[in-house]
Amino acid sequence: QVQLVESGGGLVQAGGSLRLSCAASGLTFSSYTMGWFRQAPGKEREFVASIRWSGDSTYYADSVKGRFTISRDNAKNTVSLQMNNLKPEDTAVYYCEAKWRAMIAEGTIGDYRGQGTQVTVSS
Repeated sequence: QVQLVESGGGLVQAGGSLRLSCAASGLTFSSYTMGWFRQAPGKEREFVASIRWSGDSTYYADSVKGRFTISRDNAKNTVSLQMNNLKPEDTAVYYCEAKWRAMIAEGTIGDYRGQGTQVTVSS
């Protein structure tokens, strides 16, 4: 059974930082592109960032480029999202998703998805 479990969310002031983690089990992690999406109340699901299964390629939404960094550790089956200079508009539930050997970008639906972790940025 595949599980993706996010952690690291919380409440932070604007300009602060958070680091999200996603622990994967039940899949061959090194064969999956991993991505982060977010969804704010009343808004559509939004792509945030992704990293290729090999870790040698990353892709970011324009809204987070230069502020967020995605990374992965294939030995530990984890993917992380370092979020710096957070803004109130970053407030959302953040989900990690996994897709087998394919790109994750805007509009992509992952093969698997976690339950999400809440990020709230106060102004």
